[in-house]
Amino acid sequence: MTKREGSLEAPQRHPVAWRDPEFYQEAPLVAELERVFDICHGCRRCVSLCNAFPTLFNLIDDGPTGELDGVDKADFGKVVDQCYLCDLCFMTKCPYVPPHSWNVDFPHLMLRAKAVKFRKGEVRLRDRILTSTDALGKLAAIPVVAQTVNAANRNGAARGVLQSVLGVDKRRELPPYTPARFRGKARPQADWPVRDGDRTPGKVAIFATCYINYNEPGIGHDLLAVLAHNEIPTVLVEQEACCGMPKLELGDLEGVARLKDKNIPALAALARSGYAILAAVPSCALMFKQELPLLFPEDTEVLAVAEAMFDPFEYFMLRKRDGLLKTDFKQPLGKVSYHIPCHSRVQNVGQKTREMLQLIPDTQVTTVERCAGHDGTWGVKAEYFDQSMRIGRPVFRQMAEGQPDWISSDCPIAARHIRQGIRDAGTELAAEKAHPLTLLRKAYGL
Repeated sequence: MTKREGSLEAPQRHPVAWRDPEFYQEAPLVAELERVFDICHGCRRCVSLCNAFPTLFNLIDDGPTGELDGVDKADFGKVVDQCYLCDLCFMTKCPYVPPHSWNVDFPHLMLRAKAVKFRKGEVRLRDRILTSTDALGKLAAIPVVAQTVNAANRNGAARGVLQSVLGVDKRRELPPYTPARFRGKARPQADWPVRDGDRTPGKVAIFATCYINYNEPGIGHDLLAVLAHNEIPTVLVEQEACCGMPKLELGDLEGVARLKDKNIPALAALARSGYAILAAVPSCALMFKQELPLLFPEDTEVLAVAEAMFDPFEYFMLRKRDGLLKTDFKQPLGKVSYHIPCHSRVQNVGQKTREMLQLIPDTQVTTVERCAGHDGTWGVKAEYFDQSMRIGRPVFRQMAEGQPDWISSDCPIAARHIRQGIRDAGTELAAEKAHPLTLLRKAYGL
């Protein structure tokens, strides 16, 4: 069989030319949307991934010609709004990604369209607020304020007001805020000898992330406990801001640049000093590993941070290959229904969380490898809530099969979404929701 041009080679991402004035010009953008949409129409391989592709194909099929030329260009934005940049089409489905000559990068084309929309001011105040995670966290996690916000989020009348004012769906279960911030309570330890492996630095710096700092600090403390058990010297990143993924999904690339300028100097100093940098939220790790290097390909500090950034379970499994990870597990976990998030899958490190959990004796791990449909802020919005639940329905069903003891996902937002979907479906399930780091700590008996 003759290999088609580039079709069997690994996907290659091109840098995003977001500083080029043409990037924001509507005529070239529309021309590229037409080109790529027509290729997608002829292929339709990604129809099951998210709602962007069914939206596109319905527009075509319901048009007067049954082809792309029958679609009003003003409706292209409907497709763009349905894309939440999960990257699965690029990484797992599309046969025409670079180095193929057709050069299809659907997510980054959607990013370009979102950036044009943002620059034109065509975004809601709601979206600007929801993507300002640091500002929200700092306000909502203030003592007393946190209790008030959490109570309001559980109150039907208050949620109705929130939906009418900001468009946050009143049915969406929102994560709580905590006044006991991770960065304020964390006690990392750095008094063990550094044992570098062939694949892993022997000391770790933790990038806490907005979510762990303000919403579920327990996940960060679980990570610290596992690192301490393995006698890995650990520090917190001295200064951090949001990774920038929410702003990226909004198309606010200047906002991404501002956050990059806040984060990268401290992270690069740690990378140069030989630290592995761990971020327990997959989207944050992906932002530093992939998106920032593509936005700032000439920034050597960004590239240094990308090289030093690890998903925690990626780091642990490499540590095991180096012969430097303890496997003295004391507590079996029983049945774990584990969901691998999109932003873990596209890091191209394999299913390291599953591999780690399967090392635990008397533990059965069932893995669900499909988009759950929440994606950051997308699934909380009133106009997308029903779609997010519909996309997640197969995941909800698969995660509940076999009456597991635990419902788990590397993405804590996805796990909450899955647990809500199972409950809303009326499925009786006694399983507890727990992050994989929480389960690993439990298995160690810590």
